[in-house]
Amino acid sequence: MKAVGFTRSHPIDHPDSLKEYQVPKPKPLEHDLIVRIDAVSVNPADAKIRIRSAQDQDRETPRILGYDAVGTIAAIGSSVTGFALGDRVFYAGDVTRDGSYAEYQAVDARIAAKAPQALTNAEAAALPLVSLTAYEALFDRMKLSKGQSGTLLIIGGAGGVGSTMIQLAKALTNMTVIATASRRATRDWVQHLGADHVADHRDLVSSVRDLGFENVDGIFNAADTKGHWEAMADLIAPQGTIGAIVEFDGGVDLSKLQGKSVTFVWELMFTRSLFGTTDLPRQGEILSQITDLAETGQLRPTVTQEFSGLSAASFKAAHQSIETGATIGKISVTY
Repeated sequence: MKAVGFTRSHPIDHPDSLKEYQVPKPKPLEHDLIVRIDAVSVNPADAKIRIRSAQDQDRETPRILGYDAVGTIAAIGSSVTGFALGDRVFYAGDVTRDGSYAEYQAVDARIAAKAPQALTNAEAAALPLVSLTAYEALFDRMKLSKGQSGTLLIIGGAGGVGSTMIQLAKALTNMTVIATASRRATRDWVQHLGADHVADHRDLVSSVRDLGFENVDGIFNAADTKGHWEAMADLIAPQGTIGAIVEFDGGVDLSKLQGKSVTFVWELMFTRSLFGTTDLPRQGEILSQITDLAETGQLRPTVTQEFSGLSAASFKAAHQSIETGATIGKISVTY
């Protein structure tokens, strides 16, 4: 089958940064679905993995990226229940296995769900990774409750995760949502998605307090954890919670949170599949809830760029856009 991948890390403008390959079609393990891919979404994680892979020697087989997909079930493992051949499913996948830049992909059925029928392939493919990340961050890591009141500051509100978290927080809680944005386009975007207030990340403390909030009950950082550390420590309320997905670029003073007894939590959507945790099926359950929210219009698609074709050229263009760091919403590639 056809796939797009790489054998050595290169800058995206290098001819060999992403190439087309012929690779064996996957066969299902007992818990697997084999999915014929219709569309994928390209995430910052794809570019990070490509850039950070070993540069000193070629891999024996190409690394196939892709951690968002929608497609049709073509084969089913012996222990799979709840799915049938021909079902349209979506999922984010598992970084330890080949990704979705391919005609077919094997994925554990427990981390997949039936896709929203109301959405196009491009729209549905853009949901799993960011929805799982935002949902897990809010309810599994930061321990928010459905219907909970309070104030939530989302740093990086216009990106894929931030855009989804705004909508989930407004649909499932009673939190007042403050999202950061600085450009006119990004400010309009987060307000369109339901943010109650917009703050400027370039002067975060003053901007939030100018809105009338001395402190906030929760902060989620989807942009620059270290760069906003001092501001987050200042703004978080006593006994509040800070969550993040971006690793620290250098050290921070964790003791700044001690006096307020603040909880700091990480969210990595791949944790459950990486370590085979006993609650692995929760990801499939979350995605089923995401389908319901999308079908009822409570979660809107955030695709702003779309490329066409399972080709190195399409994925190079998508990676180039991601690497600017200025994208709004999500990028999809349809096959």
